[in-house]
Amino acid sequence: MKRLFRRATSYLFLLAALFVALASAALWYAHQPVELRAPVVDFTVQRGLGMRQAANHIAGAGVGVNPRMLTWLAQLTGRANRIKAGSYEVHAGVTPWQLILKLSDGDVSQASVLLVEGWTFRQVRQALETAPELVPDTAGLSDAEILGRIGAREPHPEGLFFPDTYLFDKRSGALAVLKRAYEAMQQRLELAWAERDPALPLMNPYEALILASIVEKETGRPEDRGLVASVFANRLRIGMPLQTDPTVIYGLGPEFDGKLRRKDLDTDHPWNTYTRSGLPRTPIAMPGPDALRAAVRPQSSDFLYFVARGDGSSEFSRSLADHNRAVERYIRNGRTN
Repeated sequence: MKRLFRRATSYLFLLAALFVALASAALWYAHQPVELRAPVVDFTVQRGLGMRQAANHIAGAGVGVNPRMLTWLAQLTGRANRIKAGSYEVHAGVTPWQLILKLSDGDVSQASVLLVEGWTFRQVRQALETAPELVPDTAGLSDAEILGRIGAREPHPEGLFFPDTYLFDKRSGALAVLKRAYEAMQQRLELAWAERDPALPLMNPYEALILASIVEKETGRPEDRGLVASVFANRLRIGMPLQTDPTVIYGLGPEFDGKLRRKDLDTDHPWNTYTRSGLPRTPIAMPGPDALRAAVRPQSSDFLYFVARGDGSSEFSRSLADHNRAVERYIRNGRTN
């Protein structure tokens, strides 16, 4: 009986010694920097992958880990079932333990893309489809197809996306960013419409978006937005054409060469606010939050005209005679016949 007890005790000591040795080996391995095939290595853990599959994928991407050891270490520390899908970035000097922490904490690598106030949808598409860290899944799609895939209700994409800096996981799709920008604009527009001036001569939030896009393109200085919006609101109230150059330029599209000619103002199209009264059929750009605010709550005024002074500010007038004098003062050879 004593011999059996001593033998069992010996086994227990051996097992304990083995466990200590394995734990020591694991601790040593966990904190040893791994070799990378480049100073920075990117990899993506797809949704649904287990720890062993993820470890194999990471090793295949150029991170010098032993997949079996990495999996065992994750299991030993209770993190094997906590890894999160996403794109990751590791740098020289990373250890297996840091890698496991990154995977289990969801410390994904992110990039950003800037959508600028006043951009057209054509410019937005170009920015997203050329962003190096985005999958250009909008390429080859029509505007209508893009709107359908992001769940937009509107038939035209112009102005529907909120200008902002958008963070995204590397290798995300452009459609995902567009969907976020669309939803952000819907929220901003809803809030702005709820706070509108009751006397606003607009029928619905989409008309507010159209007016905001014009204010965005017509304003050189932020402090002028409220008065610029008031000029257009005053004209809408009395049925006076808006006569704003940016809408005409938008209608010309890529054909615009930088010079607006008299014939351009006289040629009718759905965005020509010289030949047509009221708002154009769609926005002409992405308005920012300040332009949205000005469009729904214009500054109170009786101005009907304004002209750019050339320094970013505008000169506002109540009568055509005053406006003509301002044009004569500030505009020199601005248009050709």
